[in-house]
Amino acid sequence: MTKEDIIQNALKQFLLNGIRKMTIQQIIAPLGISTKTVYKHFNSKEELLEACLVIHYGRMSQEFNDFGRSDMDPANRLFFIFFKGLEEDFKAAPVFYHDLNYYYPEIHDNVLSKYQEIYHKFIINAIKDGIDQGYFHPELHEPVVLETLGLLYRSLTRTGQYDKFELSPFDLVANTLTIYLRGICTAKGIKILNNLKPLSS
Repeated sequence: MTKEDIIQNALKQFLLNGIRKMTIQQIIAPLGISTKTVYKHFNSKEELLEACLVIHYGRMSQEFNDFGRSDMDPANRLFFIFFKGLEEDFKAAPVFYHDLNYYYPEIHDNVLSKYQEIYHKFIINAIKDGIDQGYFHPELHEPVVLETLGLLYRSLTRTGQYDKFELSPFDLVANTLTIYLRGICTAKGIKILNNLKPLSS
């Protein structure tokens, strides 16, 4: 059993069940190994969690890089990365991000800081290219758009802000993020947005 196997399994368990209440014994149960094997590689659950987050956000970072190198138009790049991210986040149990932000904020912030510049650069470049190519309104202020998209995204995936409405992820996105994206688009950009495959409800 390799260190990578332990990390991958732990990440899966955290995403499905949250972090705080998961013990090392519960995490490794599907692997059939002893806790001693885990502690050969990690000094604590927190250290294992940090390794999991590096993998989790590293995958997203790789997707950003792949999109950045593709010949996809800037509107599709921007829309796809947000909707893809939402699909991945909605697969995770809400308690995962609650635990992460409430009980382990320092670990979360430490890992995020390693990738935040990549995320921001990708999004800013997509917005700038979209303006230049006529997909987005020319009067947009790129950092403000970035900040607003981030706030909307986090409100959907990192908080229980909308739980009281008991809407599906599809309906939540349709009533929030999609409306904002339509607002920054020209007719050319809206055409691209309308042709995207929606999130499954």
